[in-house]
Amino acid sequence: MKNSILLTLLAVFIIPCVFSQNRSIPVDTTITTQHSVTVNGTSFNYTAETGTQPVWDESGEPIAALHYTYYTRNGVRDRKSRPLLISFNGGPGSGSVWMHLAYTGPRILNIDDEGFPVQPYGVSQNPYSVLDVTDIVYVNPANTGYSRTIPETGKEVDRSKFFGINADIKYLAEWLNTFVTRHNRWRSPKYIVGESYGGTRVMGLSLALQNQQWMYLNGVIMVSPADYKVIRVGGP
Repeated sequence: MKNSILLTLLAVFIIPCVFSQNRSIPVDTTITTQHSVTVNGTSFNYTAETGTQPVWDESGEPIAALHYTYYTRNGVRDRKSRPLLISFNGGPGSGSVWMHLAYTGPRILNIDDEGFPVQPYGVSQNPYSVLDVTDIVYVNPANTGYSRTIPETGKEVDRSKFFGINADIKYLAEWLNTFVTRHNRWRSPKYIVGESYGGTRVMGLSLALQNQQWMYLNGVIMVSPADYKVIRVGGP
């Protein structure tokens, strides 16, 4: 009996620890699916792409994997003339879920007239999505949504590279450069939208993208921007 109890305890506490050592973060992945939606009375097909894209350090090693969801309308002949909307939420510790599922995305949470979720919980088509006029990418900054920082072997994560006003802007600007390059969207009109703290974020990003990445935006949209009194000492 005692041996059985001992074996059970070993199975409960030791085996999970052993397997947990083998967990890894998918650094660079892509999954695409096909869907349809009706927006403003017009039905069309679209492609949903979701995955992770790395943030690299100065030596080219991945130090974070940022999760994103990217929607493109199908049947567009001239993609370079179609706008791209880059979307952030606030926090700064919030993922892009609320802009995604409660505002501009092709699917929206089932909610009542006051904005509260209703049963059965789930999503439905968003007749007011902006996907009819622009492609959209929703970005989750480090440690929000499914995005995670990646510690170096035997070391802790260098938080100073991610968690600060200027650090946040710097690595996201670099990440967006890679995303736009990979998806061949340099010639597309580009707009960036941020909600709450995202308003502060996109103000800084618009400057960093222009000055550090040579990416000139066509517009910046702030949704209910937070009124933060930021001390501008060497900042944007």
